[in-house]
Amino acid sequence: MSETVTKRESFSPSYSRVFATFVRNSLVRAMSFRANFWLECISSVAWTLMNLGFFKIIFSHTSSIGRNTGWGENEFFVFLGTTWIITSLIQSFVMPNAQEFSELIRTGNLDFALLKPIDTQFLVSFPKMAWSNLSNLVVGIALVIYALVGLTRDFENPLTVTVSSVLLYVLFVCCGLVILYSVMIALASTSIWLGRNQTLYTFWFYITNFYRQPMEIYQQGVWGWMLWGAFTFVVPILLVVNVPARILAQPVRPDSHAATVVYAILAFVMALVSLAASRWVFQKALSSYRSASS
Repeated sequence: MSETVTKRESFSPSYSRVFATFVRNSLVRAMSFRANFWLECISSVAWTLMNLGFFKIIFSHTSSIGRNTGWGENEFFVFLGTTWIITSLIQSFVMPNAQEFSELIRTGNLDFALLKPIDTQFLVSFPKMAWSNLSNLVVGIALVIYALVGLTRDFENPLTVTVSSVLLYVLFVCCGLVILYSVMIALASTSIWLGRNQTLYTFWFYITNFYRQPMEIYQQGVWGWMLWGAFTFVVPILLVVNVPARILAQPVRPDSHAATVVYAILAFVMALVSLAASRWVFQKALSSYRSASS
């Protein structure tokens, strides 16, 4: 009996090593076509810079996004940079695999994933990575740093950036990534029931349009409050960028501290709930899967 347990333990996979293998293989694959890789990076950064120029034009006509929201130019650029950081990570590590999941079902390759001695959800979530999308990660980090320097030099109300605020920022960026991953893997799992899910990228485009704006702009009017409630408590995507950006930029300080704490707690809880819910949906979908050979 002890020998059997020992053998099973010896076959227990190291998830960090498997993930490192995925990273290495994806990087090798990307570097095999370097010209294409650099063209994708350039086009991605060009789009990002045009987006930044668009908001610079907006701030040439107004001092803030929304009335009395506190999201001035530098505060909003912290928000915008955070959006690019999170979006680039999701598009690099999650989207390629979420889109591929329906093909695994259609071609029957999901059978091979189920036979591997490793968690199936992990195996189908991270094998491919789009490295060119990480170019926006660099631009996003640079924009956040640029905006923070501007906020610390504000003569009227200078911002103090502390180690704790940076660590909390990183923590809640991770919470945002967990929420978006959970939404995407749950949606991709529906391919088992639908046969082929062609609406995944379209849904991603729609959903990112909502979390790209500060949540304060939704807090007015019936439709605004309905959207705020739906995307804060049902599909909590408004917490993805708003919470880390509020912690770091403190747009309406000091009055917003209590609200920021509440949103931070909610973001942490919703990240755990979203991950558990997506796990349940994935397992439920797998229970309905019929092998391609059956």
